[in-house]
Amino acid sequence: MTRSQAKRLIDLGRVTVDGAPAKAGLVLRGGERLRVEPEPPEAWSVEPEPIPVPVLFQDDDLVVVDKPADLVVHPAVGHPRGTLVNALAHLGAAGGDPGRPGIVHRLDRGTSGTMVVARNVEAHARLAAQFARHTVEKLYAALVVGEPPANGRIETLFGRHPVDRKRFSSKVPRGRKALTSFRTLERAPGCARLEVRLGTGRTHQIRVHLSESGWPILGDELYGRRLRDPVLRRAAARLGRPALHAAVLAFDHPRTGARLRFAAPLPTDFLEAWATVRGG
Repeated sequence: MTRSQAKRLIDLGRVTVDGAPAKAGLVLRGGERLRVEPEPPEAWSVEPEPIPVPVLFQDDDLVVVDKPADLVVHPAVGHPRGTLVNALAHLGAAGGDPGRPGIVHRLDRGTSGTMVVARNVEAHARLAAQFARHTVEKLYAALVVGEPPANGRIETLFGRHPVDRKRFSSKVPRGRKALTSFRTLERAPGCARLEVRLGTGRTHQIRVHLSESGWPILGDELYGRRLRDPVLRRAAARLGRPALHAAVLAFDHPRTGARLRFAAPLPTDFLEAWATVRGG
């Protein structure tokens, strides 16, 4: 658990030392007996909720949406409801984990853009197979801090950060293969707009690869760096999230085999951030 979660248990009196409640600052000497009583898990819900989500396409097998930023994809610890799963429950999403019905792939909470959700078990299995074979086309728009080259290809191992378990890293001795390629579309002082193509789909992959290459995504508090430029700080504060948008998603229809391609327009907050760094 995190430090804040541990402190909450201590503050609630759910941690005792030798049978007595203790303060968070207590220094242990060794030999004490600790008892930790976790809080009961939150009840997750997959019931429909009236959360507006733009639908780009739907049929009997799938639904493609333009996920808004700051919307969690599925219920989990800390987010038992109010998710994309709840928003789409009335459409009959199905397949995969019953706790996240229909979910084939994820976008980070702060990432907006195209997602496909299955509406039956067969569609889920066939879509999942395409993601596993890396035959799905995934193009992202990103604003990064720094001066990346005109184009690039980043291929590394990928895994959990060795110290911070909330983060991922490409600087690991063992891990799964991760491939990201990009091209620079526009430049502004201290910033650039990229088109990023995912060859694999690891958690936080684009954010990690670009950050560790020296071009962190604007507004990314987890993998970013302290901004000295007041214009970039203003743009990041106004955005309030990583400047990352899943612009294009293409895959084969799970029933007909026809190639489908969907594009989600750049959201207003993304465009406003870019306008800020360009000077209007």
